Order: sequence, then C-alpha cells, then structure tokens
Amino acid sequence: MPTRTGTRLTARDLAADTPATRDRYIDLLRVASLAVVVLGHWLMAAVTDDGRVGNLLAVVPGLQVLTWVLQVMPVFFFVGGFAHALSYRSRPAYAEFVRGRVRRLLRPTVLFAVVWFLLALPLQSGGGGLTGTALRLVTQPLWFIGIYLAMVAFTPPLLRLHRRWGWGAFAALAGGAAAVDVLRFALGVPYVEFLNFALVWLAVHQLGFLRADGRLRVPWALAGAGLAGAAALVAFGPYPLSMVGMPGEKVSNMAPPTLALLCHGVWLVGAVELLRGPGTRLVARARVWRAVVAANGVAMTAFLWHLTAMLAVYGALLALDVRLPDPASPSWWAWLPVRVALAAAVTALLVVVFRAVERPAPRPPRPAGPAAPAVLGVTLSLLGVLGLSMTGYGGLLTGRTATLIALPVTAPQALALTLAGWLLVELRR
Repeated sequence: MPTRTGTRLTARDLAADTPATRDRYIDLLRVASLAVVVLGHWLMAAVTDDGRVGNLLAVVPGLQVLTWVLQVMPVFFFVGGFAHALSYRSRPAYAEFVRGRVRRLLRPTVLFAVVWFLLALPLQSGGGGLTGTALRLVTQPLWFIGIYLAMVAFTPPLLRLHRRWGWGAFAALAGGAAAVDVLRFALGVPYVEFLNFALVWLAVHQLGFLRADGRLRVPWALAGAGLAGAAALVAFGPYPLSMVGMPGEKVSNMAPPTLALLCHGVWLVGAVELLRGPGTRLVARARVWRAVVAANGVAMTAFLWHLTAMLAVYGALLALDVRLPDPASPSWWAWLPVRVALAAAVTALLVVVFRAVERPAPRPPRPAGPAAPAVLGVTLSLLGVLGLSMTGYGGLLTGRTATLIALPVTAPQALALTLAGWLLVELRR
C-alpha cells in the first residue's frame, strides 16, 4: 500500500497507483518536450563579458538545421490536445474542465510573475548589462502559457468539430494557416499573420484529439508529409531555415507561426508516434516511470524558472570577474557542459523552493457552477501572460509598453490582468 503524506500523494504513490489503462508514453513526451526546450534555451544562450545575450544559432548559422529536431514545442501542444480530449470527456461541464486544467498551470505562473515583479522594482536602477537583459528576457517564455490557456478554453468547441468532422477539422485549421500565409506573403495584407498564433497551434492541438481516438494510424506518412512540406516551403518559399526565432530576421517561423512551422509540427508528431513502441517499453520500467511522474510534478515550475537560473549563473560568473569565452570558440564549447550543469543545479534549487504551488491540494467535489467566470478568468489570464511575455519587466518606472492586440499595455497592467484571471479561475461559486 503506498504511503500517503497528508492529503497529497508523493511521486512514488502516484506511480504505484497508476491505472493500467494510462498511456504512459504521453506523460514521457510531456516531460521530454519541456526538457528539450529548457536545454535548448541554455545551449543557445551566447553571453558576452558586457552582459549581452546573443543567440548561438546566429553566431553559427549552420546549426540552425538542428532546430528541425530540437524545436519540440509542437510535441507539447500535441500532448496537450490528447490530455484535454480525455479530461473533457470525463467531466464535460465547461467550468469544471477549465478550472481543473488551468488551476495547476496558473498557480506557479502567478507566483513567478509576482516574485519577479517584486525583484524587478529594486533592479530598475541597475537596468544595464546583464540585469537589463534579464528584466527583458525572463518573461518571454510566458507566451507558451498564453497559447496553452487558449487551447484549454477552445477545447470544448473544437472537440465538437472533431467529433463531427475528424480529420476535416484539422484540415480546416491547416488550410486557414495556409490562407493566412498567402494573404501575408503574396498579397501583403497587414496584420493577418497574427491569426496563425491560433490556427497553427490549434491545428497541432487537434492532432492530439485524433491521437486520443486512435486515428493516427500511419505515422510514417504523417512524418514524411510534414518533413517534405517543411523542406519545400523553406527551399522555395519565403520561410527561414530556423524553426525558432532569430534576432533581426525579417520573417520568423515562430512569431507569428507560419505554415512551415505547422509542417514541422506534423513531422514531429509523426516522428514521436513512430517511436511509440520503444518509448512505451521504456516508460513501463518502474524506475523510469517514477522519474517521469516526479518530473511531471515539477515540470511547469522548472520551465518558468530555467531562464532565471541560467542568467543567475552568468551573473555570478561576471560578478566574480570570470572572463567569458567568445561564443562558439573552442573554450566556449569546452565550458558549455559546466555552464549547463550549473544552470540545472540552480533550476533544481528554485524548483525545491517553489514547487509546492504546482500541485494544489485536492478539493471536495462541488457543483461546477456557471461557465462565465471561468471563461472570463481564462481570457484575462491569457491576455495578462501574453502581455508580460511582450513587455518584460524592464522600464517599470518609465511606463514601458508593448502592443497587445492593437492596444498598448504595461507590465503592471499585464500582471493585474493575470492576477484577476487567476482569481476568477480559483473562484468556486
């Protein structure tokens, strides 16, 4: 019998209580995709002695081809679609579904945003060098939280379309993404490209619905079509080679997403499905499964704080007058494992400090309540975290703004939206 700790279960308890019907490979993909994203950010950071943070892929453009394997955020959104389909079918009340999926996501996000806001206020006077860079960079990964919140909010209507049209629903989203790129690149229609933040990522999310229904039966065809499509678009279209954003580029495959990125996502989904057999056998091992369960319990906290940890390591090195080698030089490559290990150690320490909020204590069952507060809560928090990802915490005292859906927003305003949305999501009645 597993040992209980208060009202919460330990990772060992959860691993032991896992039902035989659970798809453990999906949990492995969730952890692995976030781990690759975190590692990618650490590897790409090219910090110089004056505190500037560049991109290794810009220093060595030949490495950009690696993003075709290492840009795995589509896998996380695919896994999200699978989980959301099963979750909504088990509790089809909209308000309860939204609260159940969003609550665990928003709690560590709100804590991260508030802690960094309190840190940023006294750091404003030293806004140059690495400090200024940190104030701008640490909130950038919050765009991912905003997109994921939108996926949760749209799951019920998109599931209805999926039940009716199946692959047709995915094709409609993919066709919409293609039409947006035609309007953008061929006809020069302004602002239309921002629609692809929804169309591209929701199309990948829709593949998760198909996976939940067992309808991804020929993954080799999916992988082949996606890879061929992405290669053709990059070779003959206006799309860059890199599947992550690059400094100074006129066109990015990521911000906003393009049809090439959607093809890349399709290729990755096909690839991970091809690895399903060996992956399932791997995660069936007791020790591996316990590690996956433990990692899933802190994954969002680690994701939120990993850039903070990396910048703290570089800040400490600069404070100790350690000369940083030139990016991509032989000494830079030699010391890379040490810097990554230090960033991982600091991230682990931050996880120990902040992990308690990621798994809320269980609540007794109550009526689901009206959907309106949940919808409003998700909307406000979505706008808030997207605003924070764009503004950063630099320029707090000068009222620095960023444009969010045609409206200027400051970091305090974005934080207020995030807090208001979180409170509405937590509201039970």
